[in-house]
Amino acid sequence: MNSYSVTHKASFLQGVKDCIPTMLGYFSVALAFGIVGVSSGLSILEITLLSIFVYAGAAQFIICALVAIQSPISAIFLTVFFVNSRMFLQSLALVPAFKSNSFWSNIGIGTLVTDESFGVAITKYAKEKSLNSTWMHGLNISAYLLWILTSILGGLVGNLIPRPEAFGLDYALTAMFIFLLVAQFETIHKSKITVYIYLIVLTIVSMMLLTLFMPTYLTIIIATIIASVVGVVFDK
Repeated sequence: MNSYSVTHKASFLQGVKDCIPTMLGYFSVALAFGIVGVSSGLSILEITLLSIFVYAGAAQFIICALVAIQSPISAIFLTVFFVNSRMFLQSLALVPAFKSNSFWSNIGIGTLVTDESFGVAITKYAKEKSLNSTWMHGLNISAYLLWILTSILGGLVGNLIPRPEAFGLDYALTAMFIFLLVAQFETIHKSKITVYIYLIVLTIVSMMLLTLFMPTYLTIIIATIIASVVGVVFDK
C-alpha cells in the first residue's frame, strides 16, 4: 500500500471517527423512525427503502404522518420535495470546500449530505478553512449505513411499542437539531454573537409571519433564504 492510499484511508477513518457523535444521535432517531413507521402502517421493506432512497429524517417522519392519514401520493411527493429543498442550500454552502474535487465525488458528497453531516462539516470548515473529500465520504457513508440498519432495527421492534409518542420518540429529531445549534455557537467569534442572535430572531419572526398565508414547509425554506441573504450582507 503506497503513501497516497495510506493517507486516504487515514482521512476516511478520521471522517468515521468524527461522525461518532452524529451516529449516536442517529441511532435514537432512526430507531424512532422505524418504530413510528411500523405504527403508521409501513412494512419493514418500505421502511428500508425510505431510509435508502429518501435518507432524510424530517421527510421520513412526515411521510409516516401523511401515510397514516392516507394522503395522496402527489401531496406526499410535493411535501417531501419542499422540505428537502434546504439540502440545495446546504450543498451550495459546501461548494467552496470542494471546488477542486471530481464531479462524481461531489455527486456522492451532495447525495449523502444531511442536516447533521452538514453541521459537522461546516463546523470543521469554519475552524480549519478546508475540508478533505475523503474525510467527507467517511463522515457521510458511516452515517448513511448506520441510519439504514437502525431504521430496520426500529421497524423490527416497532410492534412492541404501539404508541411511540408516549415515550417521546417523535422528539428525537428535534433534540438532535438543538445539539447541532449549540455546536455551531461554539465556533462563532464573540464579536459576531449579536449578529447571529439577530439572524435567529429574524428567522423566527419571518416564519411566524409567513405561516399566516402559506404552508409551514415553505415558510422554513423562505425564512432560511431571507436570513442567509441578510447574514451575507452583515458578513460583508
